[in-house]
Amino acid sequence: MTDIVNKATRSRMMSGIRGKHTQPELRLRRALHARGLRFRLHRKNLAGKPDIVFPRARCAIFVHGCFWHRHPGCTLATNPVTRPDFWKAKFEANVARDRRNRNQLISEQWRVAIVWECALKKIDAPPMVACTVADWLNDDKDHLEIGFAPLGTEQMGLS
Repeated sequence: MTDIVNKATRSRMMSGIRGKHTQPELRLRRALHARGLRFRLHRKNLAGKPDIVFPRARCAIFVHGCFWHRHPGCTLATNPVTRPDFWKAKFEANVARDRRNRNQLISEQWRVAIVWECALKKIDAPPMVACTVADWLNDDKDHLEIGFAPLGTEQMGLS
């Protein structure tokens, strides 16, 4: 199957996809800040340059796009029809890199949270996610994952 836009348009569209300061990340940052939480951004000395870092609590948060990081069961994690072999390899490499980064941080005694894009989609969701993150910062769980499960059922705060 062929692409629905020409090559130049597709290239321009793909070049506009950012790795930092994405809309889901900004929504979460605003909600965390509104709760009085202060953090650092994109620490280069940590594996994967986590989006949000709480150095004193040794907590790192990654805000993952469901499409690029392959959120299991999420409707946003669609598969492109064109060049399926390329996309399969790309997505597998992304997931493997995410796993390596998470494992390295955990081995360095960091606690790691993954917040999926779909958990921040609804207008009232970021404050709820920020509340879950704030609770996690004050407990002793090593891992937190926040997203929405298939069929619209919520999966907030899985450990």
